[in-house]
Amino acid sequence: MASGVSEKAGDHTPPVNQSSSINTQVPRRPSRSVSYASTVSRNGAVNGGALPRLRQRSTTQQLSTVDNDDDDSSARDYYLARIPTVYNASDEDELQRVITAKSIHQETVGQQVKPAAPLVVPFGRGRSYPPMPPDIDIYLVDFDGVKDPMHPQNWHIRQKVTVMVVLGFATFVVAWGSSIFSPTTTTIQEIYGVGHVVATLAISLYVLGFASGPLLWGPCSELYGRKLPVVISMFIFAIFHLAVARAHDLQTIMICRFFAGFFGASCLAVVPAAFADMFGNKTRGTAIAIFSANVFTAPIIAPVVGSFIVNSYLGWRWTEYLTCIMAFCAFILVALFMKETFAPQVLVDKAEYLRRTTGNWCIRAQQEERVLDFEELVERNVSRPIRMLITEPILALVSIYTAFIYGILYLLLEAYPIIFYEGYGMEASISSLPYLGLAIGQTLGCILVISFEPMTYRRVLANGGRVIPELRLIPCIIGSLFFTAGLFWLTWTGAYHQSVPWIVPTLSGLFTGIGLISIFLTALNYIIESYLVFAASAVAANTFIRSAFGAAFPLFGTALFHNLHTQWAGTLLGCLAMILLPVPVLFYAYGARLRKVSKYAPDLS
Repeated sequence: MASGVSEKAGDHTPPVNQSSSINTQVPRRPSRSVSYASTVSRNGAVNGGALPRLRQRSTTQQLSTVDNDDDDSSARDYYLARIPTVYNASDEDELQRVITAKSIHQETVGQQVKPAAPLVVPFGRGRSYPPMPPDIDIYLVDFDGVKDPMHPQNWHIRQKVTVMVVLGFATFVVAWGSSIFSPTTTTIQEIYGVGHVVATLAISLYVLGFASGPLLWGPCSELYGRKLPVVISMFIFAIFHLAVARAHDLQTIMICRFFAGFFGASCLAVVPAAFADMFGNKTRGTAIAIFSANVFTAPIIAPVVGSFIVNSYLGWRWTEYLTCIMAFCAFILVALFMKETFAPQVLVDKAEYLRRTTGNWCIRAQQEERVLDFEELVERNVSRPIRMLITEPILALVSIYTAFIYGILYLLLEAYPIIFYEGYGMEASISSLPYLGLAIGQTLGCILVISFEPMTYRRVLANGGRVIPELRLIPCIIGSLFFTAGLFWLTWTGAYHQSVPWIVPTLSGLFTGIGLISIFLTALNYIIESYLVFAASAVAANTFIRSAFGAAFPLFGTALFHNLHTQWAGTLLGCLAMILLPVPVLFYAYGARLRKVSKYAPDLS
């Protein structure tokens, strides 16, 4: 590829203007209209419109010059059509990758082709600006077919597992930091003389950072790749935890906790998209299961460890010191062992390598051509997750359901101490051990979801290799029943501690844990597969509303259980869970129809 490009580059040596006058007029890019090839179906036959229309460069260059150089719309259409890929229309994987590449180029920031602005800076030595090459397509790098080992989905399994473990650990640390502070609230009340709600704000502000952070980190990962946002954010995340550990006033604790959550949120928005970059239909569900297990298991295990730390000679500050140490370890692992998984950014790295090795500085990647400005950044990336949340019914309702589930997760951090510390009279450290029932339940929930993966993959193969997002909702329907039953079990047995042994409400965590993880995991998979191209922005929108619920629920959890008493507070939550039961059922039945009218969901039919 490099040699071919170099030979072509030699044909376009810019002429030198010997005139002494300086010409600063910038040559315009060739303005061209595009005649697309017909849409190609999976078997290579012409199809009237089932797939986005693509140009097959293996057959012919179907471009014609337009006389009107001022026709900016023609120039824009030309650039949107440029996908320098020779592909095999009969290969479903290859065709879908080309479709994805085109969709990314059309919809992400910087796709607008803007007229070249007049420059007042001379080119130098009295020369005019050189003309643009006649055929700029030949300088664009691409993958060498569907089996190119540089493509993240073609990496060796060892490489994929390494990246998955590193990102999984980083996500675990971020989620861990959200709840390890929970056992310190009583100590914070005593030291600073504040009430329980104010002390709980340290948890809520951290989770509120989860809500706001993805609005930045999700789009950044679509612009600059997955690795850079995670590396930068993990380092700053560790610094803010160190600041909390060294804080001497309450406001410093609160502010630093919020920003720790804000920067840690990059993992919640970027890691699922990175997994989707590496894993195809066959293994994506298992990969996302590992991510979801980290998001839900860490907040359950952390209070157990934090409780023993707070009640030991170490004191409450070591809950933050420990998190800071873990965060710096995650930062080092990500910086050293994570490879870039975003395919357009991989091509940027490839283009940079080829430029330096061949000396041909015309070589570039499509991602490098994007011209960014603040207005476009806000319009198309920062605001896109919010727009999707408002305009996409699938994303909105699924996000509300997962938000309720996530809120319950953090509300249980308030409910369990009321049931086991106040009700059963356990010691402070021992009363945190029933959380392990939830952790075991979540492990069982992961096994439940992964057990459906072979069936899902067989259905996808029978569908010609095209994903069927609604298949992901079957475990969600099952999990919703477990979750509702678990809430009633916990609160109606935990309310009668005089006659019901402590093990009975503890075992309810098995049902609640199965429901928590299976609902969240399958819903996340459903969102990713419904919005493949915009997975990061869709997950960012989901994380925004989900974390808002997670921040609010702990603030009223204690008052809810004290005022309504345990059994009736649980009845209220259980009834809300029953109201949301039909959500996965409705999307299983009608989700395909809604995706067809969606602006952001790709046409998978």
